[in-house]
Order: sequence, then C-alpha cells, then structure tokens
Amino acid sequence: MAAHNHKEFLAGLATGAVGVSVIVGLKRLYDSMSDSFLKEGRNLKKGVRRLKILVCGGGNGAHCMAGVAGSHEEIDVKILSLFEDEAERWSNILKSNFLTVYEPLVNGGHMEISTKPKIVTNDPEKAVEGVDIVFMVVPAFAHSQYLTAIAPFIKPNTLIVGMPGQAGFEFQCINILGQKSSQLAIASFESLPWACRVDDFGKHVQLIGFKDVLGMSVVTGKECNIPFPIVDTIQDIFGKKPAINLVQNYIAINLMAKSIIHPPLMYGTWSNWDGKPVREKPLFYQGVDTKQANFLSKVSDECILTAKKIEKLRNNLKMKDVIHIFDWYKTYYHDEISDNSSLMMAMRTNAAYDGLLHPMKAVEGGFVPDFNYRYTREDIPFGLVVMKGIAELAGVATPTMDEIITWAQNKLGKEYLVNGKLIGKDLKEARAPQSFGFTTLDDLASELSPDSSRASEVSPDSSRASKFSPGPYRASEFDSLIPPDHQFSPDSSRASELSPDSSRASEVCSDSSRASPGLSRASFLPPEHQSLAPVLPGPPVPQSIRL
Repeated sequence: MAAHNHKEFLAGLATGAVGVSVIVGLKRLYDSMSDSFLKEGRNLKKGVRRLKILVCGGGNGAHCMAGVAGSHEEIDVKILSLFEDEAERWSNILKSNFLTVYEPLVNGGHMEISTKPKIVTNDPEKAVEGVDIVFMVVPAFAHSQYLTAIAPFIKPNTLIVGMPGQAGFEFQCINILGQKSSQLAIASFESLPWACRVDDFGKHVQLIGFKDVLGMSVVTGKECNIPFPIVDTIQDIFGKKPAINLVQNYIAINLMAKSIIHPPLMYGTWSNWDGKPVREKPLFYQGVDTKQANFLSKVSDECILTAKKIEKLRNNLKMKDVIHIFDWYKTYYHDEISDNSSLMMAMRTNAAYDGLLHPMKAVEGGFVPDFNYRYTREDIPFGLVVMKGIAELAGVATPTMDEIITWAQNKLGKEYLVNGKLIGKDLKEARAPQSFGFTTLDDLASELSPDSSRASEVSPDSSRASKFSPGPYRASEFDSLIPPDHQFSPDSSRASELSPDSSRASEVCSDSSRASPGLSRASFLPPEHQSLAPVLPGPPVPQSIRL
C-alpha cells in the first residue's frame, strides 16, 4: 500500500504502512517522470481487484521488483528467499527501515519510493499462501530450487512469471510442477525489465535504466482461469516502461533470451587470456570491442537462421519476434543509447550499463576472470545450449555457438557438446529440448495451436481452455523419446516427489537451519547475492505441452 503525501509517509513510519517520498530539484523534473513506474499516485487500472504477489529471490532484480510492485496501493508484496539466513536478515532490516528504490532523473535530481513488503520469509508455505502472481526473480540455476519448494503449496489459477525465464523455463516449470501445471499459467520474460543494483541490502536499490520494450510469452493450463488480464496487469505493475511485447510462441522466446549476450563477450575477452592477473576490472558492456561485438552478432545471426528455418518447416509457427541483437538494442534501449551507429557503439554508449564490470576475483597482483559467475555458469546451460538444441532440431549449423560452448564448458568442467552434437554427459543438467527427450522439431512443436493469436491467450474474455494448455504427463506419449533408464511410470511422477514432507519446504521452513547439508552453496555469485545451487530433480521428463 502506498501513501500519497509526506504526512502519510511520516505516519507510516509508526504504523508500518508504505511511504512514498518524491525528491526533485524543480517542478519541471516532475514532467520527466511520465515514463517511470515511480510517479506518485499511480494505481492499477480500474476494475482490477487487489493483488497479492510473491517475489522470489534476494538479489538486485528482486529488490527492484518488490519496490516497483510496492508502489501500488492495490498490491500486497511478499518475498521468499531460500539462501541461508537472508530472509531473516532482510526481515530484521525492515523492522526499522523501508525498502527504497532510487531512480536518477535525466534532467537532474532523483526520485525515491519507499515501501515495506508484508513479509520476508524462507517458508514457502507462508510465502505462497493466497498469492495471485509468483515472480521468479532469481538466476536460472535457482529456478529448480524455488519451483520445487513452492510446488506443494501453490494453488490453482496462479500465474508464475519467470523474470527472466531464460531458455527452457516453461519445460522446467511443467516438469517440476507435474499435473498442477494444467491449473496454472506460466509467463516468461526474455530479460529483466530494468538495469538495477543493490546499494544497501534490504534497504536501498538503484534503478539504473529501463528497457523500452520487453518480450514475454504466456502458456496457460487447460484447467486454468486467471481472473485478471495477464499482460495488462503486469504492464500496470511495471508502468509505461518497458512496454510488454507478447511473443507469439514459446520457441521464439527461447531464441530471444538475453543469455545470448554474456557468453560471446566473455569468450571474446578471455579466450586468449594468458592467465596473468590484470590490474583493474575491465568494463563489461562499455568496454566491448570489435571482436566481442562480432562474436555476439554471429551468435544472433545463428538464432535468426534457426527462427527462419523453423518458420519455413512449420509455417504455422510465426518467428518474426526473433530479431538481431543490434536491432534489439536499438528497440529496447532506444532512450538509453547515445550512439547506435553499430552494435559495438550501441553497447558502449548504453547509459543503462554505466560502470558495469566483468566478473572478477581478487588475487595477488590484481584480478582474474570468474568463469563460475552466472555469465557462464548460467548462460551456457540455460542459454546457448538451449538455443543450440533448438537449432539442432531445425537442422541449422551453429559454428559460433559451438565454438563458445566448447570453450565455456571446459572452463566450467562440464560436457554438453561433443563433436558439435548435444550428447555430452552433463546435458541432463541443462534445459535444451534434448534434455527433456525431444529429438525432432515435430516433437517440440507438434502441439502448438496453428490458429493461436496473441490476444486470445491473455485477454480477460478468452476461454484459454482449448489452446496453449499444458496437460498432465501421459506416460505413453513421450516414453519412446526417453532413454529406458530415464523413464518412469505415472504413479512415480513428479507429483509424488513433491509432497510436503519430501519437498524443499523442510529445508527452508521458519525453524530450519536454512543451510541444509543436502544443498551446496553457489560460489559463482558475489557473496551478498548468492543463492543455494539447485539440486536438479533428476532427468527432465517431457510433459504433454499444448503451448
């Protein structure tokens, strides 16, 4: 709930209500706020009922999402964090502080919004109770952990939003949630809506920049009836920016995931590194040179070729949303880029990227690259490997992706790609279609509705029942695609594995130690943003997906 003036804000300090503080130098600055979610007095559209949302995570994006959503009077915000004692620390901080989102304004000055979530917890049952939307604002490697934790408690007609979902998100959701997925809706964003940075954990997050446009796909279960318009509601939560572009199908959103960006830049920078420490941490985006930009452009070319081949083979699958990364930057960061003469210059002059550095580790004599950071640890198995898998099913060669994946998997100590084919021993840990038993493009796309329209998927009066419906697992349907040792019968499906007494709930309930010996710490994030590494729930099993 948001207060609308400073008197209410001061009163809120004593009552625990939400406070809003707008700080501007001159009145003219207020006019420049129209693109921001922070404009005071902003509400959801008339007629939309009060919403309860859950933000999963404790990093930069989770802080920002909690603050953005908390700017609405009609939204109650809960936060679920499963990393050690993070929930307890954050909850204690909020006893005497507000969560404040800080946004610099183009014309000078800045703006702040202060809000207080209803609860910060590590108990998934308390977190999920009564929520309408679950925003998964965690790295892709942590999706399994959070989905497994909330699965026993999530109710029908709940919307799960991957923000970002990253490639393969829908497969993993349906796999872990089992038959419950037919009663849920799953949305996947191609990236975060903003560039943001936590300045003071639990208290202060800086919103550096907005994307202008953001792609999102939606999958609705055949027994699901979301009681609000999905796109309009999320758009209202975000504000004017970024404008949500509803992507036509989930295959396209997988080829649009922004995990495409980091691996080529890491490879271009460090593939010929001599192993000696460097004196300073190099700029990541704003330090891009011609070589790095060229690798990124070639990977993007391979995604476009894949999209075109898919549309040619299956003309009912419209893939026009898959655009070149340079065009993406010019569209999505239109107001942030000062020089769009080339991909390299668009990245170097993107104000949203100001000051962002390569992931590095301090050593004697300087710094060395951290190849276990999410730019490789996440964006290879949950990014390029997925895109490579889709291209492989479409019969498209991907020499640049192959080169980067081969280099990165060596740095990670993993094996996904062998002689240009996704047959490595660690493929089951990734989210490629092949990881879920899909071996042909027809397998991947056979249940896509040929006449599906983007409007009907998410409009309030859509029946949804006949389209885009992930149904329960049918053992006979895809078993022939799964190696015998990976098959299992319906009565031993994921549903039975996720009963309350065998779920992650026991590991993260309010009286637990939070650091279960069965879960390893994810050492590849900075300490203040680390999350528990996921324990993957065995070989993924394809579901009956009507996307």
